[in-house]
Amino acid sequence: MLVLAVPVVAFSPMFAHILGYELPMEGWTAWIAPVLGTVMYAWGGRPFLGGAVGELRARKPAMMTLIALAITVAFLSSWGSSLHLLPMTLEFWWELALLIVIMLLGHWIEMRSLAATSSALDSLAALLPEEAERIEGGDIVTVTPGALRVGDLVMVRPGGAVPADGIIAQGEAHLDESLITGESAPVKRGQGDSVVAGTVATDSGLRVRVTAAGENTALAGISRMVAEAQSSTTRAQRLADTAAGWLFWFALGAAVVTAIVWAVLGHPDSAVERTITVLVVACPHALGLAIPLVVSIATAKAARSGLLVKDRLALEAMRAVDAVLFDKTGTLTEGAPAVTAALPVRGVGEGELLALAAAAEVDSEHPLARAIVAAAAERGLEVPAATGFVSHPAVGVRALVGGAVVRVGGPALLAQEGIQALDVAAEWGAEGATVLHVTRDGAVIGALRLADAIRPESRAAVAALLAQGVEVVMITGDAEPVARHVAAELGIDRVFAGVRPEDKAGKVAELRAEGKRVAMVGDGVNDAPALASADVGIAMGGGTDVAIGSAGVVLASGDPRAVVALRTLSVAAYSIMKQNLWWAAGYNPLAVPIAAGVLAPWGIVMPMSVGALLMSASTVVVALNAQRLRRVDLRLAAVGH
Repeated sequence: MLVLAVPVVAFSPMFAHILGYELPMEGWTAWIAPVLGTVMYAWGGRPFLGGAVGELRARKPAMMTLIALAITVAFLSSWGSSLHLLPMTLEFWWELALLIVIMLLGHWIEMRSLAATSSALDSLAALLPEEAERIEGGDIVTVTPGALRVGDLVMVRPGGAVPADGIIAQGEAHLDESLITGESAPVKRGQGDSVVAGTVATDSGLRVRVTAAGENTALAGISRMVAEAQSSTTRAQRLADTAAGWLFWFALGAAVVTAIVWAVLGHPDSAVERTITVLVVACPHALGLAIPLVVSIATAKAARSGLLVKDRLALEAMRAVDAVLFDKTGTLTEGAPAVTAALPVRGVGEGELLALAAAAEVDSEHPLARAIVAAAAERGLEVPAATGFVSHPAVGVRALVGGAVVRVGGPALLAQEGIQALDVAAEWGAEGATVLHVTRDGAVIGALRLADAIRPESRAAVAALLAQGVEVVMITGDAEPVARHVAAELGIDRVFAGVRPEDKAGKVAELRAEGKRVAMVGDGVNDAPALASADVGIAMGGGTDVAIGSAGVVLASGDPRAVVALRTLSVAAYSIMKQNLWWAAGYNPLAVPIAAGVLAPWGIVMPMSVGALLMSASTVVVALNAQRLRRVDLRLAAVGH
């Protein structure tokens, strides 16, 4: 469209007159601007003309109607001038071309900022395995999960995903339920326990009796809640459309009054010229860019700071948020177990204890084992070689290290060995931590405390939000003692603990019922309905695709301090949006009366060229004002300082 606009502007007689250069108006060159301008009106103006029809049918004229009115007036007036039916001063091919190009640019910027390809429901479906192994008599038949029925017996192999909700009929395994519950630690499940579709058996195989399949599974229920929350989200009427709606009636009314007054005064030629001048001055160049340009700069700046804005309404709404609901696991905490303390018995060093535990666990794939090995590596410990590794599900591991039998495990290991836990185990357990004891040749040599480690950035994020007067609330599926311990560490007073996956959206509704504007920050599938139903949904970049797909903003860095930066950006962007809107629409009450000729009795009549340049100048003011947003400091290191 820009390629067409250049010759239209260059060969526009009025534009040449304004700049003071001569045009060869003989022959075919005189028709370059009219012909190409007509193409631009029909092709480039189509989105606005079609949008105007829709707005008028709905009896809600807004931005599209105002743009359509402006380009139509410019188009008809320019043809009238080109055919010598109207004065040359009413030729606006250059103005028509610029208006369409600027409006298309604004429309494209807006559509790009609004476009949020939601893959949430597809990601939920992807949690299910493509195939399920159904046991029929003595045979194993491979079927799709959709073919399973209540009562079927299915086999889940080690590392495989559960294809449907059910009850374990045989076997025992640690299930990774993080994608469903958002909680990182695998949960031990045995015969008679319920399992949920999409969870993964990490270490052992299971046989599961199906109790719900297809649309009746918990996973499908979460999927429905995501869809319902997304479809029920209220979209406030756009500020620019509101301003455009008022400006449409103002411009139309002013044009009608202008035509009547000049006609009554006996100046029909002036009536036409002044009326068209009024409508041209009211053209929404600046109004079309007032919000999209700010959003474009804001989203680009946000992206460079690790804030991926998928929905501009989320960016606008964040400024008014007065309660931030953080999911604990993977958001305020690392989302994976880590060794947070090691207590050796007398005569054994802390490094020696951790090195022996790592040696015994080095061949294990269990998340707790990986945490122990990682802790030894972080401390730069030399881990001795181990042989004869054996893993006992729900008990622990055993290996020969330096000629001694080293075992690492929980309460079941102590019971098997007939030895007592260290005194500190009760204290750690009350805090919700996992306690593993390390034995050497049957004697306890120490204990390890493993827990979901708090992110070092979380304290600064919480403190900064509280300093801004924002209430910080934590929500988790963990037990009350675990939640209270983490909340106390972070300075959070209000906690929702033991919340089931399907109830998180209800807690958002509870906060909103208190009159609060709520931002939900999470990373798991179980957070998706809450993210979609909150005023602002914020997903951690390291979270699941479903959570990310349901949020309006994604924190690519996974740093909770980015929530504070997002709010800072929202406040600044909204302030500049309002300033732009006031300027874009506010100059009209002054410019339109002058264009209509209210100062004519005193010999002051606005020339058409001045009116067009004044209207174009407003676009420059809006664009320059939007650039101020680039100076907003979004550095995460500055949060809390």
